[in-house]
Amino acid sequence: MAGVAVGVVTSGLMIAQAWLLAHAVVGIFTTRQVASYLATFGMLAGVFLGQALLAWLNQVLAHRAAAEVKSTLRREVLRARLARPTADQASSATLVHVVTDGLDALDGYYSKYLPQLALAAVVPAVVGAAILWADWESALIIAVTLPLIPVFMSLIGWTTQQAVARRFRVADRLANHFADLIEGLPTLQAFGRARAQARGVEIGEEANRRETMRTLSVSFLSAFALELLANLSVAVVAVTVGFRLVGGHVGFETALFVLVLAPEAFLPVRQVGVHFHDSADGVAAADEAFAIIDAGAVAPTRPSLPAPDLASSTLRVREAGYTYPGSAEPALDPVSFEVTPGSIIALRARSGGGKTTLLRLLLGFEAPTTGEVSVDGVAVTDLDRGEWLRQIAFVPQNPGMVVGSIADNVRLGAPDASGDQVVEALTALAADFDPYRSVGDDGEGLSAGERRRVALARALVRVRHGHARLLVLDEPTAGLDADTEATVISAVAASGAAVVLVSHREAVIALADRVVELAPAVVPGLAATEGVR
Repeated sequence: MAGVAVGVVTSGLMIAQAWLLAHAVVGIFTTRQVASYLATFGMLAGVFLGQALLAWLNQVLAHRAAAEVKSTLRREVLRARLARPTADQASSATLVHVVTDGLDALDGYYSKYLPQLALAAVVPAVVGAAILWADWESALIIAVTLPLIPVFMSLIGWTTQQAVARRFRVADRLANHFADLIEGLPTLQAFGRARAQARGVEIGEEANRRETMRTLSVSFLSAFALELLANLSVAVVAVTVGFRLVGGHVGFETALFVLVLAPEAFLPVRQVGVHFHDSADGVAAADEAFAIIDAGAVAPTRPSLPAPDLASSTLRVREAGYTYPGSAEPALDPVSFEVTPGSIIALRARSGGGKTTLLRLLLGFEAPTTGEVSVDGVAVTDLDRGEWLRQIAFVPQNPGMVVGSIADNVRLGAPDASGDQVVEALTALAADFDPYRSVGDDGEGLSAGERRRVALARALVRVRHGHARLLVLDEPTAGLDADTEATVISAVAASGAAVVLVSHREAVIALADRVVELAPAVVPGLAATEGVR
């Protein structure tokens, strides 16, 4: 509504400007007395000042709207990611690209395109009405030629959208490639393949440059086409007015009024096409943001019930299976087992057997498509998410790390843990390194085994001092030698919490009270059935 109001006032000032100019110019040439029109010049100055203030107000409103929308979208994207952090959504590189540079491009949409769209909806109608009042023949020409601009603008806009969508996909692919390259750089360096990846980056950069130049060429050519069409339309009005002025069929003041005002009828519509290119990148990023939000959306009617205390409750998995949307085959065949307080359940399956999917169901990030995962008869997905996750300590295959010290990373499990408690947890896992040793981004400076033990120490601290009741471990001893593995197994068994772990290591499997086979066993000769130990 604010944009429409600004458009109405702007168009009124344009009409006043055209009338004052025509009146002053004709009057001065007729009377040859400039002093008589000083008041007119003062009013013109007021009109110019009013137009400047309106332009400033339009920009302020647009930038505030852009900031609010970008902030809202970023919050919703992060909320969707946190709602289903283990779901197969956009990669981290795509997420970073969207919420930073991608959504920043919405400034062009809100600060240029939308305000211009409001002006294009109001100004031509008001200006056209003023021209119709002064000279109906010129108004008729404008009414016939003006609709041609939106037609050509639509055709050009479709081409622009396709070009920008291609460029966004290429830029996103380049961002993901670069992120994967940085993540795998130590391995590539170890095998002497780091320099060979430079060619792949060069190919991605060239593709991005090519798509960017293609988009710019479409933008420049479309701006030229719209400018040419608008100028030709104004020229038709000017020629007809000139001939009628020579023939005495229209007055000088009216002719000048129409000639000053006619370009203003075409300018807002023409600028919509020009600014459409400024908004295309932001719209593409917004589409990707909405896709991430939709992928992470949870049912709005989902209840939120208090989570039972796992210290005295049983987690039951009853014929729980899961099929991903759009997939014909289930990712997890129906499986059943119970996790009682203090029990240790081992999950074993070959790659792709559904271990990760089952852990997602246990954490409550996904609801099973068949069967149920429940606590005391209440589905896990119906429990209050915060209360449920506070009772769980989860160690994934690739534990996350933050920049800081080892102690800082351990305290993520229990922020109030003391230094002695942190050292105690590390010692229990044979992690005899300095707790105040620095850790870089994503665990830089730690070996794979050290990183895993830091994550396990974080889980132990969460159990001992953060009131977690369930340990969920995905390959907890991968990358550890036999002696360290034995120490880790003892620490996990002594934690007192219920444990659900995924492993292929026989020493870890032997720890379990029960082994659940999700698929044919990976070790030849073992029965592919669910067993009890």
